[in-house]
Amino acid sequence: MDFFFFLGLALICLHEMDAIRCREWRIFPGLSFLDDRIGFLVFMIAHVPLFSGVFWFVVHDTPQRRFCVGFDVFLIAHLIAHILYLKHKRNEFRDGLSWSIIIGAGLCGLVDLFLHWLR
Repeated sequence: MDFFFFLGLALICLHEMDAIRCREWRIFPGLSFLDDRIGFLVFMIAHVPLFSGVFWFVVHDTPQRRFCVGFDVFLIAHLIAHILYLKHKRNEFRDGLSWSIIIGAGLCGLVDLFLHWLR
C-alpha cells in the first residue's frame, strides 16, 4: 500500500463527514424516502461496519493488493456516482470543498490503481 491509497482513504473518510453536513441520505437510493431523522441515523449506523471492514482489511494479513485494487475502483465509481447525481434536486454537494474532496478521492483511486498496474 502506498501514499495514494492512504490519501484516498483519508479523503473518503473526510467526504463521509461532509456527507452528514450535506445530508447525503436524501439522494442515496433506498434512503431518500426516509425522513431526515431516520435517514441520518441509518446513514450514520451503516458507516460503522463499512469503516470497520475497511480498517480491518488495511491492518490484517489479507490479500491486501486485491483489497486495495477493489477500494481504488470504489473511489473511482464513487466519483462517477456523484457526477451522475449532480443534478438531483436534493443534492447539497455544491461547494468547492465538497467537490475537491470527492474528486481528490477519485483521482487517488485512479493513480493508485495505475501504480498497482505498473507493479
